[in-house]
Parts: sequence; structure tokens; C-alpha cells
Amino acid sequence: MTEEEKLASQPDFDDTMLVDDAGNEMWEHFRFVADKGQTLLRVDKFLVARIVNASRNRIQQAADAGCIIVNGRAVKSNYRVKPFDVVSVVMDRPRYENEIVAEDIPLDIAYEDDTVLVVNKPAGLVVHPGHGNYTGTLVNALAWHFRDNPDYDVSDPRLGLVHRIDKDTSGLLVIAKTPDAKTFLGKQFFEKTTQREYVAVTWGVPEPTEGRIEGNIGRNPKDRLQMTVFPDGSDGKHAVTHYSVVENLGHVAVVTCRLETGRTHQIRVHMRHIGHPLFNDARYGGDAVLRGNTSARYRQFIENCFKVCPRQALHARTLGFVHPVSRKQMFFTSDIPADMSALIDRWRNFSTYNS
Repeated sequence: MTEEEKLASQPDFDDTMLVDDAGNEMWEHFRFVADKGQTLLRVDKFLVARIVNASRNRIQQAADAGCIIVNGRAVKSNYRVKPFDVVSVVMDRPRYENEIVAEDIPLDIAYEDDTVLVVNKPAGLVVHPGHGNYTGTLVNALAWHFRDNPDYDVSDPRLGLVHRIDKDTSGLLVIAKTPDAKTFLGKQFFEKTTQREYVAVTWGVPEPTEGRIEGNIGRNPKDRLQMTVFPDGSDGKHAVTHYSVVENLGHVAVVTCRLETGRTHQIRVHMRHIGHPLFNDARYGGDAVLRGNTSARYRQFIENCFKVCPRQALHARTLGFVHPVSRKQMFFTSDIPADMSALIDRWRNFSTYNS
């Protein structure tokens, strides 16, 4: 079985991904149904008796973070379970099947203080352990970075990553070091007050050169590894992307994308939906020759470009948010990484000599 087949077979990649009251993606880690003889019992006691190695304090922390769900609604730890209640434990990440090991993985730190950490993630680094990637992730790197900080527990759902970007997307991410910081920052992402701009290389030049893409995004029923757009709104979640062409390079374009929402694979899916997949995005068809001629020389040029940037050409360049303590506006910019810069330079040269 290939890695992608293993990924597709994981139930919590799809079936146990939920949405909380704020519209955030959550993964169900445990589910219990109280039997008909269940006497009234605090939910923290109910769960401690059923989850191996779970402490009552940890369950209470999860409840405080909104991660204990009964019959579809978040409850506090003093909620009393009654017969036939459906009790779930959910988190904003897939389930870690193994203990998180601290690994000395270098972090490119853009900013850090007592409450927040901003990192520049390289392409190829998985954010969360899971689905065959249990080591070598950003969470493992954070465990190492915070190894001497007694107040930071990498497994505590009240702390950690506030948002995510794909493995092969590079760019800026913010990590909350306190529960209050995660709540404050999470609210900004939900209310769409953060500033996030991505740089992408697309196949073809979008027309018009500035636009707004709106279309619900959900799991593709024909391919579990893909997301897709449901234009009629029959499925998926509301998603809006604003794009602008900043450089026309003939068969490709350099495009900036600003997110209103933060859905899985949003830019990749929306750009494909309007006929302009990201360059070398294998999951969404961008790893083929989609524009240009059929000459052997041109095909070789494209192959060389694929080798220069061996992943989807997408970079989270800017990140802005209000600091959870100072309440000051923070704004960070990350340089386009070397592989994307080299790709753009090649296309500039090609466009110049073939115009």
C-alpha cells in the first residue's frame, strides 16, 4: 500500500473531522455513548474512567478549551452525563497515535515573546504528527523548542498552532504559548480580521487580473485526497479568496492571494476551479504541461522547472494580527523562498527570450 493509499484509508482524515461553533475544523479523538442505565455523572469523571492514562485535570483543561462535546455541543467539566448522551473529545488537529517526541529540528523564528511565537515554515515540513508522519513535524520541533518551559505542554489543546498550512506550502505561522493567547488569536482568525497574503505561481494568467473567488469547499466525493468546490453551495464550507496578478510571464503568472476564510487547500482548490492550477501542484493537476507548446525543448524546460521547485508554488508571505497582550497590530513578512524565486527567474528569462 502506498503512502497516499494509507492516508486515504485513515478514518479521521475525513469521517471524524468536525466543525465547532466558531466554524473551525476539529478532529474527533474519542467518542462514547452512555448506556440506558447511566446515572448522572460529571463528564470529567465519565471520561477519566474510559480514556486510558487520561487525568481528570487534563480532561478539565480540554473542557475549558471547548474540546468536550456532548450531543454536538461543547460542555464544561461539571456537565452531568445522562443515558444515551453522545460524548466526544475533539481537538484542532488529527489524533497523535504516539507520544510526541521532542526533536531538534531548526526553527526559523520571525518573532517570539512570552505569549506568541511566529515561525517561517519551510516547504516539506508537516505541521502535525499523524497519517504516517509521526516524527519530523513542526509540533516535534516545538516540543524541543519549549522543552525547558514548564508552562508549555505540546499536547495541551489550549496551546499551540492557531492555524495551519500544507506540508509543501512554505511561510508564516503563529503559535500561542498561553490559553488566553490562543483564544484571542483564534477569535481573530474566525472573525477574518487577520491579514494573510500568499504568493503563488499559476498555470496561465487569470482573467480578469484581479478578482474574487467564492465557492464552498469540501471533501471531493470522488477522491478523498482532494478538496473541491461546490458552486451551488450544496456541500462544503463557505470560502472566499481574493487574487491579483502581479507578473504576467506568458504561460504562467505570479499571483498574490488574500484569504477571507481558511479552508483546507483553499488557494489550491480555488485557483484550479477558475482554470489556473498552481504550478507543480501534483494533487490538483498542476504537475503537467498545461500551457505552451508541445516541442521537446519546451517540455524539457518545464521538467527542469519542476525540478527547481518540486512542490506546489505557494508561499504564505505575510501575516498580521493584533497581539493578545499589548493589543498592538503585529505584521510580519517572509521572503519568497529560494526554490520559488529560482522558478520565477527561469520563467522571466523564458518569457523575455520567447516574447
